[in-house]
Amino acid sequence: MNTTKLLADLAGALAHGEVTIVDCSAVLGPQTPVLKLPPEIADDTPAVEIHKISEYGDRGPYWAWNWLKLGEHTGTHFDAPKHWITGRDFADGTTDTIPPQNFVAPVNVIDCSAEAETDPDFLLTRTGIEAWEVRHGAINPGEWVLMRTDWDRFNDDADRFLNADAAGPHTPGPSVDCIQYLMERGVLGWGTQCIGTDAGAAGCFDPPYPAHNLLHLHNRYGLASLTNLDKLPPKGAILIAAPLKIQNGTGSPVRALALVPGA
Repeated sequence: MNTTKLLADLAGALAHGEVTIVDCSAVLGPQTPVLKLPPEIADDTPAVEIHKISEYGDRGPYWAWNWLKLGEHTGTHFDAPKHWITGRDFADGTTDTIPPQNFVAPVNVIDCSAEAETDPDFLLTRTGIEAWEVRHGAINPGEWVLMRTDWDRFNDDADRFLNADAAGPHTPGPSVDCIQYLMERGVLGWGTQCIGTDAGAAGCFDPPYPAHNLLHLHNRYGLASLTNLDKLPPKGAILIAAPLKIQNGTGSPVRALALVPGA
């Protein structure tokens, strides 16, 4: 393969609009929904804070800049293996040690938006993925798999986005056998449009939180709070999801971008 020509062709396609860049990230700010944990477990991730240092005034006549306060797993974010106990021992399991080759990969998008519309507790199963593969082709090792639910339409309403009641949160996600199957397929990672990579009810599964538990057990990655997956084809796009190079980082907000064949 002539990789020099391949990259030149890509550059030309980008310049001529033959490849579209789709932003799959939510705006990160004080309105960003954050995960709520039971107080007996841990403190909540703090809300995003943006503090002005200066803006063209006496404290900096020619420049504007801010400082931020936010959690690693806030907004559209990347879960590194060290985020979970099952992945804590990988030498390349933190955001500063993951091989950068793993930040760019083909992506499969499984449309579950109709099911999530009628059932917020909808679970994508192994059977569901196998049926999708019959229609669209096999999921290959080293690829991302994303669950489209169009949950990003609730990004501006934190209560609706988290969708919790006395019984707990109600958001769609993967079943245990779904993630087990993807690990058998050797995928690079799994992503969703909800607050986390697991379903809202996943704490009651066996094992609990299978996306976190099994992904990171296999040194794989997660993406959460993705947006605009309705603009991606089932196959054929390339996903770029690069976390900040945080020392010993368990995760990071990302600007996830998809390269999509143009119209």
